[in-house]
Order: sequence, then C-alpha cells, then structure tokens
Amino acid sequence: MGYKIRKLLVVLIILLPVVSYTGCKKQAKCGCSGDMLYSITDQIFDHSSIVYNASGTNAYFFVYSGYYYDTYYFCNPSEMFAAYNSISSDDQVLLTGDLYWDCSYVQSASQSSSYSYQQSYYKVYNIKVTKIESSSLYGKK
Repeated sequence: MGYKIRKLLVVLIILLPVVSYTGCKKQAKCGCSGDMLYSITDQIFDHSSIVYNASGTNAYFFVYSGYYYDTYYFCNPSEMFAAYNSISSDDQVLLTGDLYWDCSYVQSASQSSSYSYQQSYYKVYNIKVTKIESSSLYGKK
C-alpha cells in the first residue's frame, strides 16, 4: 500500500507541472510595424519641443513622466516634415499618432537585471504620426 502511494506521488510530481503550465507570456512586438500600445489624439506641444534634423529624416520629442523624460521617435518623419515646417515657430502644435515600443530600448531594458522595460523610469517609444497641425487655442489664428 505504501509503495503504491509513493509511486502515485512521484507520478503527480512529474505530471503536475506539465498539466499546470500555461505557456509563456507573449512580449509585444516592437517598432513601427509592431503591436500598437495606444493612440494619442490632438496632444498639444510647443513647436520648439519637436526636434527635426535639417533634412527632415529624423524627428523626436520628450514628455516629462514625473521622474524622467520619455522619448518619442517619429516612425515617419519625412512624411510630416512639410506639415511641421508650415507651422509658425510661435504656434503650438497638435499631434496625433499611434505609439509602439522602440526596439533598441526594449532590447537594452530587457537585458537589465533590475527592471523590465515596462517598469523602468524612462521609456522610449516610436510614434507613427497621423496628423500634425497648428493649434488655434487661446485665440491664435
């Protein structure tokens, strides 16, 4: 009788982890063609807070998150360069787009032993901008 109970316990110890395994949690795909995190709509920025290089092939901005500044790199800076240049530098800018994790950030943060990329203080995103235009708030025309 005791032998059968021991045998049953050994079988349960082996089979229980196999039966209870639910699989790995899927990590979000990063980059501009990855899994979208969320969208922002008509977010207001100062014209000077959006930084473009001279040729319009690279653009980014920072947003203060409470402790650090999160960085947002444009997925499509060339497409939005003409619209950005048409806005007066004194105006505020309305920006709309979809956010994704930046792949280099995810890779470096996931190799860190202390934090995961979703829990670290600063974050780096890619944003596929769908609209950038002048804001007419506060009586500006």
